[in-house]
Amino acid sequence: MEETYVRHVELLGFEKRSYPSQHYVYMLMVKWSDLSEKLIYRTYPEIYTFHKLLKEMFPIESGEIEKKDRIIPSLPAWRWPLSQKSPETRQSTLAEYLHSLTGLPPHIARCRQLGRFLRVRPEDENPPAPNTLKRNETFVVSRELARGNASEISGPILLDTYRVIADFTKTSKHEIDLHTGDLVEIVEKNQNGWWFCQGESKRGWIPASYLEPLDGPEEAEEGEPDYEGEMFVTHKAYKAEQRDEISLEVGETISVIHKLLDGWWVVRKGEQTGHFPSMFLHRAGRQEVHEAERTTLQGRRPPPRRSTIRNAKSIHSRARQRLSQDSYRRNSRRYLQQRGAGSTKEAAEAPLRERKNQDNVPETSDSSSESEPRKEAPVIPPRPSPELIQERCSDNTRNKVSVHRGGGNIQVQRQAETLPEIKGVQFDLFFAHFLRFLSFFCANVLKKKKLK
Repeated sequence: MEETYVRHVELLGFEKRSYPSQHYVYMLMVKWSDLSEKLIYRTYPEIYTFHKLLKEMFPIESGEIEKKDRIIPSLPAWRWPLSQKSPETRQSTLAEYLHSLTGLPPHIARCRQLGRFLRVRPEDENPPAPNTLKRNETFVVSRELARGNASEISGPILLDTYRVIADFTKTSKHEIDLHTGDLVEIVEKNQNGWWFCQGESKRGWIPASYLEPLDGPEEAEEGEPDYEGEMFVTHKAYKAEQRDEISLEVGETISVIHKLLDGWWVVRKGEQTGHFPSMFLHRAGRQEVHEAERTTLQGRRPPPRRSTIRNAKSIHSRARQRLSQDSYRRNSRRYLQQRGAGSTKEAAEAPLRERKNQDNVPETSDSSSESEPRKEAPVIPPRPSPELIQERCSDNTRNKVSVHRGGGNIQVQRQAETLPEIKGVQFDLFFAHFLRFLSFFCANVLKKKKLK
């Protein structure tokens, strides 16, 4: 049975995505020899890597030996900074490149590598979930452009511009040389710390640690630490070279608590934390690394860290803020203790809730009782003054208190008026003596009344 091959590739447009970081993907409609049509998504760096592979496989047809023998088309750049070509023209050249691949001789157009590159991947059928804060933006190519007639596209491609902080010398054919102060546009920010850049006349990969934003030292797309962590598994061993790094063997399961754009993530194993290359990790439950990722990682080393770069020159007076490993460990330990205390409390309350449910006793919410304000103690009213007592007592009592006794007039009201202002303890003693006298006097009056 003849193996299916690609009959036609059509560029439909591109999509701007924000997860896991901002990047663009091309939407390609691939038509196969069995008359099936499949929609796939490919980034420009992936197309660029495949183009390099195609030139290595067919050096004669690519013009590596004799330029006159070249039949493999040149891959157009993502954009042309030195020219005035519009995004529409750039899209058109890429559409022409993809279309011309299927018109090459059968030993190239029907080769296994081309079919493997354009075959549907799992992420093509189930694209990654979009960012909750930023929605994906789709830009569609017009019909005239798809047919080869240069026309218009529904939106422009805007790339972020970064500055190089130190000289970088490439160590592989996929990288590019850059000098301090060069400005480059970022085509793709890969999570492994290697970014695909476009310079004035060259394009390729460069470590993110050699780049800084123009607006400020901080990365707007870099998230905050998540001490709950995401479970990842190491598929390659690494031995720590810096004090804030961690050594791990193949197959170890760890928690990623902070994803940094330079490709050196902060991971946690037990109570230990440290930086570890993200390119040596894959999500737990994923049996193997995707083939495209394996191809990208071939011959690729972890990117250098910012702290190891010599003669780095930044245009920003304020340095980039970084948490120390002590802070990561302290915050991580605090989070685990709080989570452990919460789970212990829930485990202790579970039998009680189950018993209440069996007895049909309604549950009471502790949180609601804690949230309600506690009832304050009643306010003690002030002690009544003698004038108030005289005003509110009965006429009989008022007359008895005001009687003459011996040679002196015991007039409580007058004495209260002439009494000097007494405060604090002295007033309390005075009022106590007054009440004692009043009770004694009333008792004598009642006694005399009985004798009569």
